[in-house]
Amino acid sequence: MINKDRSAVFWKNIVRDSSALSPIDRISEVLFGLIMVLTFTGAISASADGRDEVGKLLWAALGCNVAWGIVDGIMYLMNVLVERGHARKMLLKLKHSKDESADQIIREEFPPVVGHLLNAEEISRIRIELKDIPLPPRNGLLSTGDFVAAIQIFFIVFVSTLPVALPFVFMKDMLLALRVSNGITLVLLFIGGFRLAHYGGFRPWLTGLIYTLIGVILVSITMSLGG
Repeated sequence: MINKDRSAVFWKNIVRDSSALSPIDRISEVLFGLIMVLTFTGAISASADGRDEVGKLLWAALGCNVAWGIVDGIMYLMNVLVERGHARKMLLKLKHSKDESADQIIREEFPPVVGHLLNAEEISRIRIELKDIPLPPRNGLLSTGDFVAAIQIFFIVFVSTLPVALPFVFMKDMLLALRVSNGITLVLLFIGGFRLAHYGGFRPWLTGLIYTLIGVILVSITMSLGG
């Protein structure tokens, strides 16, 4: 049987470990944020009339990423809430189902490959343990760790874009600042693609170069359009 401590661990991790954000999701969010800022910095004309014009574009870029970070954090909480609500609903259904029906419910919750690999005895053992898990209250599906994770998501998205804006703050030559900013973005895109490749089992250098190429294409497009 599942004791109280194992039950608490089960509910904490029913979706994911709230203290450990998914590497692929977080790196992807950073890459999307960088690409978004790149479209803003690429729109800064080398012949901009003054720093005020550049400043407005930078504030727009950073403001956009602040909004993105907030929305991303809120969507994380909503996804956790919905998935844990589904798990609660599934457990409630198990507790009121006969053994054969409950076994089928459990099998359907697994990915098809895993569900077909589990034999009847394994499914039965899982059913017995799941039925012993107490249901949490509906208003207890989110924990403090989930809100901490949402805040982490916001800062990851926001802080990752700051290096792109720094050249415009410390450099007086707007053309040089633009080129340095684009260069920083491309390097960060390469690093992000490199790390994603390691996680997914792809060729790190090739994947990093592909993400960098996406950035180069965006810069080229904006420059050809007068950016």
